[in-house]
Amino acid sequence: MPLGLFGNKFSPKKTPPRRAQSLSNLHLDATESKAEFGLDYGAVKVSLGGNEVAFENGLWINESAGGGASHKELLKLRKANQSLHEENNLLKLKIDILLDMLAETSAVSHFHENEVKQLREAKQASKKR
Repeated sequence: MPLGLFGNKFSPKKTPPRRAQSLSNLHLDATESKAEFGLDYGAVKVSLGGNEVAFENGLWINESAGGGASHKELLKLRKANQSLHEENNLLKLKIDILLDMLAETSAVSHFHENEVKQLREAKQASKKR
């Protein structure tokens, strides 16, 4: 089979073998490798125009008081606000229950008053006979 002008396209040249890499990093334990290769870099913080933000859990969080409350303060306020809303709802429920109990007690009281009134009228009617 004759070779064309440029040779066989489907037989690429072999790549030269790689040089052996240093195996010195294989004997390090986890803490040494973190110290050696800088895997423990901490939180990323940026300060722009007096505002400091940090990258935590995939979100940029405002940590400075410039321009309003910090993110942590906002979280505390939202948590307190939620707690107060829940307490308010509980108190409203208790008021509704107390009003229902008052209405029931009033109805029973009026029923007994009417029963006593009817018994008195029946007693007076029997005396007149």
